[in-house]
Amino acid sequence: MTRLTIDADYLAKVLRKLLAIPSPTGYTDTIVRFVAKELASFDLKVELTRRGAIRANRPGGTHLGARALVAHVDTLGAQVKQLKDNGRLALVPIGTWSARFAEGARGIIFTEKGSYSGTILPLKASGHTFNDEVDRLPIGWDHVEMRVDARARNADDLAHLGFEVGDIIAIDPQPEFLDSGFIVSRHLDDKAGVAVMLAALKALHDAKAETPVDIHWLFSISEEVGVGASAVLTADVASLVVIDNGTTAPGQNSDEFGVTLSTADQSGPFDYHLTKKLAELCRTNDIRYQKDLFRYYRSDSASAVIAGADVRTALITFGVDASHGYERIHMHALRSLAELVTAYVVSPVEITRDFQPTADLRGFTRQPTKEAVPELSPESENEDLEE
Repeated sequence: MTRLTIDADYLAKVLRKLLAIPSPTGYTDTIVRFVAKELASFDLKVELTRRGAIRANRPGGTHLGARALVAHVDTLGAQVKQLKDNGRLALVPIGTWSARFAEGARGIIFTEKGSYSGTILPLKASGHTFNDEVDRLPIGWDHVEMRVDARARNADDLAHLGFEVGDIIAIDPQPEFLDSGFIVSRHLDDKAGVAVMLAALKALHDAKAETPVDIHWLFSISEEVGVGASAVLTADVASLVVIDNGTTAPGQNSDEFGVTLSTADQSGPFDYHLTKKLAELCRTNDIRYQKDLFRYYRSDSASAVIAGADVRTALITFGVDASHGYERIHMHALRSLAELVTAYVVSPVEITRDFQPTADLRGFTRQPTKEAVPELSPESENEDLEE
């Protein structure tokens, strides 16, 4: 086995800290500073893009054919669309999430004058006033508004307090860490993935583990709006493994336990050889895993490839129940993912042709094309003999 021991207490502790930092897409400076300092504690030099995407390189045997891992620090959120005449705020979502999950949420509105707390409510929120009309109100962002915790009875009051169209709103995650190992919170997508990467990095640092190639630890800041890892990869990276959420829902094969390997998302199949390697590492390291594919989902992988990165990509996930809502995961999946990351980064590089951006056919990969010959069970063999 090549997997390393994961400090589960550290993993949970750093996830708590990440969840406590508001970071909707477009408002990520604070969490970028936190992650950068955490990476520096592992003796890594941290580089930031202009907008704050993070890259930290852990040197290996060679910089050629570097491997990269990526998770995103940004979360869902909302923005102010209008200062309403009733002293409340009309909203639009940041990222794709249902207003069904926004109703009743607490949040923080960031204005240039300072922040205010507030609650997202349906337009008809009082049963004592509207009776069963409360239950008949349609679901959608046009049917909710934000009540701010300030004296604001009209649009002029809101403007005087400093509210403006475009102000960003962070949604309170309301995290719960249960003794059973379950974690219930908003924004586990993808702060749990960030915690997995940091826990794996700590295991490598503590073990003074060596890797055959450089490992780039990447953290994107705008995945929830489709930009993701489009501007953080360097030319020497040959493979990119994304860590994000899987969807444990009817019709899906994801699970809240073990690793869920995604074989495809809405942008198409992931790299055959890299995904196969990750599955083999799970088997040889006794890491529970299952495979799934996601039809209404894309990740940092898609944004990197669309931006022109010629890299092999794979997606490894922790199963999330009610993704983009009140999410639930289990520590078993997070620990399993971190173990797989450690096993992957120390494993040998099989496709050394990838050290160069282009080459001839020598060393090019092969995918199986021969017809499979099923192995008969002992019972089947005996049946054949009897016939």
